Amino acid sequence: MWNIPNLLTLFRLCLIPVCLFCFYSELEHARFLAAFAFWFAAITDMLDGYIARRMQLMTPFGAFLDPVADKLMVAAALVLIAVDMQTLWVTIPAFIMISREILISALREWMAGLGQRAQVAVSEVGKYKTAAQMLALIGLIWQPVDWLTDLSMALLYIATLLTVWSMLVYLKASWPALSK
Repeated sequence: MWNIPNLLTLFRLCLIPVCLFCFYSELEHARFLAAFAFWFAAITDMLDGYIARRMQLMTPFGAFLDPVADKLMVAAALVLIAVDMQTLWVTIPAFIMISREILISALREWMAGLGQRAQVAVSEVGKYKTAAQMLALIGLIWQPVDWLTDLSMALLYIATLLTVWSMLVYLKASWPALSK
């Protein structure tokens, strides 16, 4: 249970309060430090999965904890930027993304109970969504210059579209089980 991928996942969970503390602190370069903590957490997300697969260190604990850590990290960042920016242009995408995560998590759990978890496995669209989401959140936490903030907003909307698209893909795949 205490292998490198699982320790990286636990470390990612520990980075959430670090990101929040840095963001709200009076430290010089507070927003950069918060964005860096979020970026570092995103890197550990990619790294733990790679190491687990490459070194065959997958565990039931890791399979449970990794998506929980991902969702907590993203939800914390989405709430952070929605509160910080206080505009519907950020709040609505944040609400859509958090709602989708809750819905798909519940759907995956339900499908697993039916023995059909593979029907709602992570898709390519979901991977693109995650990449756009992480890049958008890093930029929106940091906001060093207007053009990067604008680019990050564009990525937030791309991530939102991919969020809805991937949700529809998962719902379509699970529809035969849902419609019984």
